[in-house]
Amino acid sequence: MLYIVGIGSGARDCMTAAAEKALMQSDFIIGYKTYTALMKPFFPQKSFLESGMRQETERVRLSLQYGQTQTVSLICSGDPELYGMAALAYEYLEEYPGTELEVVPGVTAAFSGGALLGAPLTHDTVIISLSDLLTPMEKIVHRLRCAADGDFVIVLYNPSSKTRKDYLRNACDIILKYRSPETVCGYVRNIGREGESYQICSLAELRNVQADMFTTVYIGNSETKKIGEKMVTPRGYPHA
Repeated sequence: MLYIVGIGSGARDCMTAAAEKALMQSDFIIGYKTYTALMKPFFPQKSFLESGMRQETERVRLSLQYGQTQTVSLICSGDPELYGMAALAYEYLEEYPGTELEVVPGVTAAFSGGALLGAPLTHDTVIISLSDLLTPMEKIVHRLRCAADGDFVIVLYNPSSKTRKDYLRNACDIILKYRSPETVCGYVRNIGREGESYQICSLAELRNVQADMFTTVYIGNSETKKIGEKMVTPRGYPHA
């Protein structure tokens, strides 16, 4: 049996009960070393298998192999369907007869970070990763333009890294062609982990933010507003 488990942000209280149950039932927990490090203090009695960045295929195959004879959890941050391992596991599943597969959902950063900011995602929302490791930049740019033109609230994952320092700035420049510089935005760092913080700003200010891979960025639509110290996108309900 193989569970593909979303562990949320990595904080124990941000995991779903279903995720915790799957991990408790597993003989092995397999994952990227950053995620296994987060889980080891919560499940010290479990055996862990870990590997590094860009070894996703190897982790999935190992998990499917172990799942033929044992109960295994392959962990992903957030939700395993959103930039996670669920689809890849299904792609290889038929090569491992006898392995049953179940996807266990988790709370993705868009929602856990959004709760810190206030209520930015109450209307139609698009989630876009700025990482071009697996997606051509031309496609990312097209998606940014379409989302901005459609007046969606936009959530950006992987906004910057050591080798992609200008990606967030470039994304803001694209969106500024469709949105006011005063558009309400926000960003959250280290969601559910040590050093968690958030900030609300304008789109013009967001352009100069130094983000990293542990930052989730929120760009409001034309209706998004700042209420007190929170970012809020109205649904449009009539007021009494």
